[in-house]
Amino acid sequence: MHATDSTIARNASKNDLAPHSGATPATAPADTATPDRIETIRRFNRFYTRRIGVLHEGLLHTPFSLTESRLLWEFAHRDGLTATALAAELDLDAGYLSRLLRGFKQRGLIKATRSKDDARHLHLSITAAGRRAFAPLDAGSRADVSALLATLPEPQQQALLQSMGHLAQLLGDAKSNEPAYLLRPHRPGDIGWVISRHGALYADEYHWDMRFEALVARIAADFVERFDPQREACWIAERHGANVGSIFLVQARDDATQAPLPGVAQLRMLLLEPSARRLGIGQRLVDECERFARQAGYRKIVLWTNSLLAAARGIYAKAGYRLIASEPHHSFGHDLIGETWELQLDR
Repeated sequence: MHATDSTIARNASKNDLAPHSGATPATAPADTATPDRIETIRRFNRFYTRRIGVLHEGLLHTPFSLTESRLLWEFAHRDGLTATALAAELDLDAGYLSRLLRGFKQRGLIKATRSKDDARHLHLSITAAGRRAFAPLDAGSRADVSALLATLPEPQQQALLQSMGHLAQLLGDAKSNEPAYLLRPHRPGDIGWVISRHGALYADEYHWDMRFEALVARIAADFVERFDPQREACWIAERHGANVGSIFLVQARDDATQAPLPGVAQLRMLLLEPSARRLGIGQRLVDECERFARQAGYRKIVLWTNSLLAAARGIYAKAGYRLIASEPHHSFGHDLIGETWELQLDR
């Protein structure tokens, strides 16, 4: 598994790369809120409120306003709410909220129950009538969002979701309990995403030519055609509903014969979107490969990368991988130094 041939073909069979993390931008001072920036945000607010239909008298062709619809959503998804908690969480005036809740009670949409722990507190919950009223709101919202996404191809949907997630992260509550990301197995569409994002990111960050994307496509095709779920795995990192990372663990094979190397796994195609770096996702992906490899009975994991990928190399070193060989090669329009790393598991 050492890189002993400097040709593109030999290095191509081993290539497993990850883009660098990039610097974290400094926090902007408050006085950068220029009139142009303020107007840009106001213009976006006007566009988005019109685009999602919140300017209509009734939201989603129902008799409910936007605020009433949000309240119904809270009641449909949570039990034992109090008016005080709702006012604080939704940043609503207590008097305004009280009038809305009174209207809900009169229409039989919610009911109030005295707290068993403190009789001064009323716990509010949705009724059967309330759930019937909420159902068309929920269905209409899902249909509208589905129609909005249907106008965009998959790469643009991913870009939209990532942008929304980034916006929520920048402007949201730092105490939010929403998980930072999740890892899941690959599913239809993910392999195409892996190929596309490798090609785009490496072209943008390292100016590698399209031969790199072709290489990733061949590696990905081999994974699909040979996939053995007992011995191989792919993890997709997802954040705010969008793919932000990937990694593969496969049965290592002899370069010349493509015969499986007994007891040896190969880590491949570690990738992180720029928006997902410095969150620990890369280390978690590499750790998942080690966990799976141990369970599958492998003796060691090998990988091939390039010396300029400092962030990826740092992740491998932290996980216990050792650099065992390196050699120069010319690939993807550049002179590079390929590196072979390995992690012994039978200790």
